[in-house]
Amino acid sequence: MAEDLNERGRLILEAIIEDYIESAEPVGSRSVTRRHQMGLSPATVRNVMADLEDMGYLVSPHTSAGRIPTEKGYRFYIDSLLQVRQLSLRERQDLERRYHFRGLRVEELLQEAGKALSAISNYTGIVMAPRLGSTVFRHIEFLRLSQGKILVVFVSQSGLVQNKIIEVEEPIRQDELEKITNMLNHTLTGKTIQEIKEKILDEMSREKALYNQLLQRALLLSGEALKDELGGQVFIEGASNIMEQPEFSDLERMKRLFRTFEQKSMLVDLLDKSQKAQGVQIFIGSATEYSEIEGCSLVTSSYSDRQGTIGTLGVIGPSRMPYSMVIPIVDYTAKLVSQILAIESE
Repeated sequence: MAEDLNERGRLILEAIIEDYIESAEPVGSRSVTRRHQMGLSPATVRNVMADLEDMGYLVSPHTSAGRIPTEKGYRFYIDSLLQVRQLSLRERQDLERRYHFRGLRVEELLQEAGKALSAISNYTGIVMAPRLGSTVFRHIEFLRLSQGKILVVFVSQSGLVQNKIIEVEEPIRQDELEKITNMLNHTLTGKTIQEIKEKILDEMSREKALYNQLLQRALLLSGEALKDELGGQVFIEGASNIMEQPEFSDLERMKRLFRTFEQKSMLVDLLDKSQKAQGVQIFIGSATEYSEIEGCSLVTSSYSDRQGTIGTLGVIGPSRMPYSMVIPIVDYTAKLVSQILAIESE
C-alpha cells in the first residue's frame, strides 16, 4: 500500500522497475546508483531494496543478487508512480494512417485494429467484437435453409453483421419469412437488443398475439434468434510476438498462454470487465485470478459507436512492458476506432 513507502522507497522502486522493463535483467544496488542520480550509496540502496522485498514489492531470483518487481510492485508502480507520456505528433499520425479504413466491414476494421496495436506495441493485439446485446438494431433477415432450419442475419447500427441458424418445428415458407422480416424491420429498427427482447416478451404475453398468426410466428422466431448471447468474438493479432520476450523462454508458460489464446473464454471475461469500466484498465498476471496469464499484463480500453460503449480492445504482453508507451497507444486507438464507427453508423 502507498503508506508503506516513504519517498526514498518510492524513488528506488521506480528506478528498479524502469531499469528492469528496459533490460529484462535483475537490478542491483550499484546499477541503481550508477544510472540514477539519487545521492545515495550502494549500501543505502541495498538496505532499501531489502525492505522493499520484505514488503512484497521486489523479489530476488535465485541466480542473481539483483531484484525484479513482483506483481504487487507493478501494481503500485502503475497506480502511484507511473507518468504516462503523451503520444508525439508523429506517433498519432502513424496511428491515424493505419486506421484510415473507411468502407471496411466492422469485423475487418476490428481485425486491422488488432494488427495495428500489435505492430506498434510489438506485443499481441486483442480486440473483442461487440456483443449483440450491446448494439442497436438496424436490420434482420430470415432465410429458409431447409424444412426445419432458418438462417438469421443481424445487422447492427454500427454495421456489425452476425449470423445464426435456428431450428423450427413447423415449416415456414420463404414468402412468410419475408413478411416477418419486413414486419420486424419496420417495428424494431433503432432499438437496442435489450429493448427488443423486452418488447418481444411483452407482446408474447398479450392475448392479441394469439389471434394474429403472422405476428405470433414473428415473435417466436425473433425470440428464438435472440435467446442466446451473440457476438463477443475475440480477434488476436501478433501472438508470435510473445515468443520474442525473454520471459517466455519457459516452454510450459508459453504453452499455457497459447492455450488461453485458443480457448479465449478467459480473455472474453477480462475484456467484458474492462468494458464496464471507464478509461484504460490494466490487468496484471495472476492478480486477475487467472494463472494462465501469470507474468503477463493486459492493457485495455473500450470503444464505442454513436449509441455508446460496444466493445473492448487492448494489448497483452509481459508484465515487464513499457506502460508509459502502451497505455497511450491503447487509449488513442480506442478513440480512433470509436470515431470511425460513429461516422460509419451515421
